[in-house]
Amino acid sequence: MFNLVLFGPPGSGKGTQSENIVKTYQLQHISTGDLLRDEVSRQTPLGTEAKKYMDQGMLVPDEVVIGMISGKIDDAPDARGFVFDGFPRTSNQAEALDKLLEFKNTQIHLVLSLEVPENELIARLVNRGITSGRSDDNEEVITKRIKEYHAKTEPVARYYSEQGKLERVAGHHPIDETFKTLTKHINKYLLPVA
Repeated sequence: MFNLVLFGPPGSGKGTQSENIVKTYQLQHISTGDLLRDEVSRQTPLGTEAKKYMDQGMLVPDEVVIGMISGKIDDAPDARGFVFDGFPRTSNQAEALDKLLEFKNTQIHLVLSLEVPENELIARLVNRGITSGRSDDNEEVITKRIKEYHAKTEPVARYYSEQGKLERVAGHHPIDETFKTLTKHINKYLLPVA
């Protein structure tokens, strides 16, 4: 089982590249946002627990999220592997994920970080806000989100870098070109499904 973490600030193309990776390598996609919404809508015990926090505008505790990830992995015993998108966001989450995967006799094999210059991110997000009607379409809000991303996830990048698992990839090129670079790193571990 091959496990990949895909990092990137808002607007870096993470969602698009996750889709490409999932399709090309036949991996399962784990987005914690999607998992939370699914568990809440199905009113599972973890979903009910998470909803209590969400209703108060609080972050869902790591152990609840890890429980959901564990369930998702257990639901796909024959998976070739997983793409973790948007998780882990903190060093504590990275350590908790490592412990969970170790318990399941696997690990994170590769962490790909999409690197995009801040001015490019702002331009992309402003444009996305205009075309999709998203609320984060002004520069002040976008700049704050990017700063928060760097403050929280740089320690996670360091955590994986110390394990020799981090690869930084220029994400400001056209989608196909960026994907080609990502596949060069993934192909060292897993070949595409023909």
